[in-house]
Amino acid sequence: MAACGLTTDHPVMTTTEFWTSHECLLLPYEQALTREDSTTGLYYDCSAHMLWVGERTRQLDGAHVEFLRGVANPIGIKVSEKMDPNELVKLIDILNPQNKPGRITVITRMGAENLRLKLPYLIGAVHGAGQIVTWVTDPMHGNAIKAPCGLRTRPFDAIRDEVIAFFDVHDQEGSYPGGVHLEMTGQNVTECVGGSCEITYDDLNSRYHTHCDPRLNASQSLELAFIIAERLRKRRLGL
Repeated sequence: MAACGLTTDHPVMTTTEFWTSHECLLLPYEQALTREDSTTGLYYDCSAHMLWVGERTRQLDGAHVEFLRGVANPIGIKVSEKMDPNELVKLIDILNPQNKPGRITVITRMGAENLRLKLPYLIGAVHGAGQIVTWVTDPMHGNAIKAPCGLRTRPFDAIRDEVIAFFDVHDQEGSYPGGVHLEMTGQNVTECVGGSCEITYDDLNSRYHTHCDPRLNASQSLELAFIIAERLRKRRLGL
């Protein structure tokens, strides 16, 4: 923290609320950072506020699910088009047997077309079981492609279409779109193609700064934010 210029007396540490989340992947690491709360007797994994399981870690009889069953952190479940609705219901029941609100967030990542086909069945199964979850879309990870230059990128149009599909399906099913997970930056990078700034494959090399996943730049993020805000406004007004 000190190397980053942040110490405990820095204003950002007392005036900003921030939360961390990552996949519960390396169990020895997660176990080493798990502590018992002396006031409640509950166990918390202190490596992050919210932990999640994905394709690699959500096996019903797997060690990761067994570990997360025993901690009181909020839990995310990332699901692709491969997720079976009945399996999702079983997984939620294991991780949240008391059906506590706020415990489970289901994060869909499957591309717009798959989402329109698959998400209604997942929502129907979960709601049919009476389970309380928060539905979130992750339109970034299901839309990564390899550009002709060899760099990994994400088309803005595909990200936008998946967000719109997410709202459409929830409107259709009478359920609530609870959140959107994006990877973005305020910098003027050229990592995702498209958007009103019209980034092309040829532009990627000019400001491709990420060491991991391609991010929306400031212009693309604002464009998507206005699209989301308009959908929320129409939903609030019943339009």
